[in-house]
Amino acid sequence: MGRPRTTSDEAILQAAARAIGRHGPQSLTLAAVAQEAGLSPATLVQRFGSKRGLLLALAGQAKENVAQPFLRAREEHGSPLEALRAAVAGLSESVATPQELANSLGFLQLDLTDPGFRAHAAEHARRTRDEMAALLAEAVAAGELKGETDVARLARSVQVTYNGVLILWALTGEGALADAMRDALDDTLRPYRDG
Repeated sequence: MGRPRTTSDEAILQAAARAIGRHGPQSLTLAAVAQEAGLSPATLVQRFGSKRGLLLALAGQAKENVAQPFLRAREEHGSPLEALRAAVAGLSESVATPQELANSLGFLQLDLTDPGFRAHAAEHARRTRDEMAALLAEAVAAGELKGETDVARLARSVQVTYNGVLILWALTGEGALADAMRDALDDTLRPYRDG
């Protein structure tokens, strides 16, 4: 009988995400993740097989957890549009500096060049857009957006806004990222607001 696991895979993947924020995926080592998680590199190899295996597990977890910020926002806000504003701002809450964003965007290179990562990234993008569309549909039903709003098209615009703000904020460093997200989202939604 093997020794019981004292650190969950989820805790290890959270440690890996923090380490990526500091080092980026290309410079990340299993030793850095192990130190962050309070484990040995050998434990990481035993659980994930390799650095690539660990990074794929992290990408898979991100895909599976995409609904969390949206669920949390629904619980905290009665208005679907306020929930959307909070969820979109929450998607970037782990990014505090342009360097952290740059390190996180290192994953984009993996997503574009490695089919295993690309599958996770594409599904993550689809699920994120679906969550946005669901809140926008709720906003239409609640009378917060015009009844003739094309929710699928607007969800795509909201997603483009989110990704664009990340890049522009990292380049300019102007203000808090969460504030920039909410302001840009308000600009995107303004033509669709009822009243």
